[in-house]
Amino acid sequence: MADPEAVAHPILTDDYATQWMGLQVLALGDGSATVAATLRREMLNGFGIAHGGMIFAIADSAFALACNPHTPDEDQAGTITVAAGVDVNFLAPAHVGERITAVAARRAQAGRSGLYDVQVFASPQGQQSDAPSSFDDAPGRLIAEFRGRSRTIPQR
Repeated sequence: MADPEAVAHPILTDDYATQWMGLQVLALGDGSATVAATLRREMLNGFGIAHGGMIFAIADSAFALACNPHTPDEDQAGTITVAAGVDVNFLAPAHVGERITAVAARRAQAGRSGLYDVQVFASPQGQQSDAPSSFDDAPGRLIAEFRGRSRTIPQR
């Protein structure tokens, strides 16, 4: 399991949605993040599978953590990086009790704009894994692909 000191991130302090989802931060890096949560009954849709909004929310949290440095330098003071747009493709369903893992990585950065890919995986109930070292080290079956466009703006 990841070292708790290595996965602390200041944007999670008052992130009540992430707390409600039971999200665990498995890894943080420069432009990358891996998070996981267990799919609960209240995260299902009327078909008994994961609500697309829940899969999106888990991926979006990984995206936010990858976009915002957990130890900002002097040049980043007073700014935040937010989503400018997102495309998501749902590839397969996920079921109650499965562990959902989202792996985010920066693909490009130009000035205040960035491009990030997030792959979302589902693994069977009870199967827990540490953060994968790459997209090729999949922690389960691929259920969604998320591409996020970011923009760095002044913090209010």
